[in-house]
Amino acid sequence: MRIALVGGGRMGRAVRGVAEARGHEIVVELTGPDNAGGRALTPERLGGAEVVMEFTRPEAAVPNLTRLAGLGVATVTGTTGWYDRLAEVEAAVRAGGGALLYAPNFSLGARLLERAARELARALRGREDFDPLLVERHHREKRDAPSGTALALQDALRSVDPDRAWPVASERVGWVPGTHGIRFEGRLESLEVLHTVRDRAVFAEGAVLAAEWLPGRRGLFTFDDLLGGTP
Repeated sequence: MRIALVGGGRMGRAVRGVAEARGHEIVVELTGPDNAGGRALTPERLGGAEVVMEFTRPEAAVPNLTRLAGLGVATVTGTTGWYDRLAEVEAAVRAGGGALLYAPNFSLGARLLERAARELARALRGREDFDPLLVERHHREKRDAPSGTALALQDALRSVDPDRAWPVASERVGWVPGTHGIRFEGRLESLEVLHTVRDRAVFAEGAVLAAEWLPGRRGLFTFDDLLGGTP
């Protein structure tokens, strides 16, 4: 499969390594200086790519995604911090007749954490003797806080129990790839479910799996669509 990579950095390098190891070809890699405002996203520069993988920054994501949507190109993005403009991007994708798969986290373990958290929220709904807290820790260069994964987890928990506040505690320190969890603190006991990433290759593997799944589809998708939905 021919892949265009938009964005460099650690995640871009990880995606390139996984994609090439799986036999795919990176036809072009467009980084920030080359692609200000999405100006490099043209059919000529994309080199006949079957799918574009976008891992940039929140302020760059919407121009990139709307430009790609206008070209009708299948796109996978792991950039977070832009979801307040999701409706705008979705409209562009549908108008362009292409496909976009977006996810704050491409880890299977993170998706299973969300499912487990929902079950805990159901079991403890109405139990005011337990205080919940979402916790997340990332490397010091991650710009959005809370993370997109934490916000998605918060939304999932609110859908189960909208009466709780579901606060989030965020840390940005060192070189931690990503840790997320939900903790319930009771008077005599505490309960915690935690997911820790040891290597960002797990995100790259999930993203490349999404890139393999997306071509030929139309519309907006999440990682849960690839995994068969969320209970």
